[in-house]
Amino acid sequence: MTKYFALALGVAVLSACSDASSKIKSEEERMAIEAATSASLPVFNFEKESHDFGAMNEGEVGTTEFKFTNEGEVPLIISSAQGSCGCTVPEYSNDPIAPGEEGTITVRFNSQGKPGNQTKTVTLSANTVPNTKVLTITAQVTPKAQ
Repeated sequence: MTKYFALALGVAVLSACSDASSKIKSEEERMAIEAATSASLPVFNFEKESHDFGAMNEGEVGTTEFKFTNEGEVPLIISSAQGSCGCTVPEYSNDPIAPGEEGTITVRFNSQGKPGNQTKTVTLSANTVPNTKVLTITAQVTPKAQ
């Protein structure tokens, strides 16, 4: 009986080692596939990722542009751009940005009802890795005299 137990244990250990080596190989293959895939993805390269409007009076609307280049090997597609509040409105093109081409995200900030230090964000969703990019705007809004 002990002889059969030892034989069964030996078979179990060998199959476990075999299973582990196949997982390592599979992990290496998976990483190689991911590396090859990510090399062909679009890549955002922004001239700037934040903008400071500086001092502005409450009620003023500031506008800035965030220019970028697609440094990837396939077209870059922005699927959405979402401001952190209704006072921050991004505008962008739905057209694919070809490799090496430039694109622009225009952001309008309405300071009405936003006195004091302001920090707002715009979150872009695109076919990049990672698939989101956050742009930031700041302002020091002087309250209206009452």
